[in-house]
Amino acid sequence: MTESASPYISAARVTVLGVQPGDPPFRIVEIDGEVVSTARSMTDVLLTAAANGITVHDLDDPDEVRWVGGGKYRWSRH
Repeated sequence: MTESASPYISAARVTVLGVQPGDPPFRIVEIDGEVVSTARSMTDVLLTAAANGITVHDLDDPDEVRWVGGGKYRWSRH
């Protein structure tokens, strides 16, 4: 008997979308799939998570934060 293995991809509760044009540029932050704020820095992401009852221990852990359109150091469109 063979088992059918299906890959498990956990969904991070915090998702940070790609850089948006602005002065200064910003990124949209989603919590549990809903837009909750904008962020202009990693600190803003942490504060937004905390305000929504989520403690982020590691910004590099894809189970905690999903970065779309660039990692945690990407805050400009260039």
